[in-house]
Amino acid sequence: MKTKLSLLSAALLGATLTLAPVVSNAAIPLAVGGDPVPSLAPMLQKTTPAVVAVAVQGTHVSKQKVPDAFRYFFGQNAPREQVQERPFKGLGSGVIIDAKEGYIVTNNHVIAGADEILIGLSDGRELEAKLIGTDAESDIALLQIDAKNLTALKRADSDDLQVGDFAVAIGNPFGLGQTVTSGIVSAMGRSGLGIEMLENFIQTDAAINSGNSGGALVNLNGELIGINTAIVAPGGGNVGIGFAIPANMVNNLVNQIIEHGEVRRGVLGVLGQDLTSELAKGFGIDTQHGGFINEVMPDSAADKAGIKVGDIIVSVNGRKIKSFQELRAKVATMGSGTEVEFGLIRDGDKETVTAILGESTQTTQAEAGVVHPMLQGAKLENSSRSGVTIVEVAQGSPAAASGLIKGDVIVGINRTQVKNLKSLKSVLEDQKGSVALKIKRDNTNLYLILR
Repeated sequence: MKTKLSLLSAALLGATLTLAPVVSNAAIPLAVGGDPVPSLAPMLQKTTPAVVAVAVQGTHVSKQKVPDAFRYFFGQNAPREQVQERPFKGLGSGVIIDAKEGYIVTNNHVIAGADEILIGLSDGRELEAKLIGTDAESDIALLQIDAKNLTALKRADSDDLQVGDFAVAIGNPFGLGQTVTSGIVSAMGRSGLGIEMLENFIQTDAAINSGNSGGALVNLNGELIGINTAIVAPGGGNVGIGFAIPANMVNNLVNQIIEHGEVRRGVLGVLGQDLTSELAKGFGIDTQHGGFINEVMPDSAADKAGIKVGDIIVSVNGRKIKSFQELRAKVATMGSGTEVEFGLIRDGDKETVTAILGESTQTTQAEAGVVHPMLQGAKLENSSRSGVTIVEVAQGSPAAASGLIKGDVIVGINRTQVKNLKSLKSVLEDQKGSVALKIKRDNTNLYLILR
């Protein structure tokens, strides 16, 4: 039986959840002995109402193949697979970015697979949230609530951040209630950590713990500079190494989700690697940062812009980049059709080229769940002929529970032909209730029912 989700009763860690911020409205001493006392309290009193608690609950569905020995024992009519459903609950944080529309940004991993999402505001209100869209590769999700008198955070230009800038983390660690910690920006452009597919993190030593995911990293003006998403925690707790998704990256993704209902990932069409000291020495250049281009795809955005094999891309829209991974993350979180200026080094000379990003022909596993909940966990791409190919299916995902397997090609929905991803999304938008997927598997056709 499904129980009603409540933030006030979500004592998942053995403590009642409260939403009162650590900073109170009590009078703050302005001076001690005639000298002013520095305090973050005035800024936080304006900022903390924009950071919310996010509580979720849902059901993980998994399938396990029944061994032949058991099927023989129970007879040939015994099921070939056993379906298991495991309920789950979770807590995280979120940031209000648009008070009028009620938009809230959080991490995709906070709400992934949730059937119900409840938002707790700092004034005690609890509201159900609607999922607008997600991007699993960058770990961003956009929610919406219907409420008045909300406070939103203004987004800063995260490309202006420097190592040493002060940073303040606001979130809901361990379900204790809203908590504020402070530190500095420890590094920029962190990648290659294996946390997400697209990595371009701000690193900070402001304490971030479990439950801070989706919360705000702000500057001393109370402006959003990043969304807290991960920590390095060898012992399970904070050790002063936390990571946040830059506000500019969040802004690009959110704008696409609001406009299109999904992320339309930009594609440059290059393969490459980080610039190493050996490569730099071999090419006779003195820079140690950038993305070395190994391959340029024919007829791609890079090819049309004149980017060549052996080029070293050192900046995007006038902002320096440290690595190929940072280049990849910046490009992939910009929308298709975006005009981008790339600074590069070719044969020792600096050049600038302009490219119009192409559009990805794939959808990620989480994005497939936005197309239809029972497709979540399937990675889709346009078929070389007609239809949509299932490239991957995550074990235990709704897509696996629906009966989809790697290599299936979706060619129809009910009686309507599906030619590509665009038509698949379009047809499913108009369908209500159960739908029948027409699948081509090897040399046979079959129907799978999505409920």
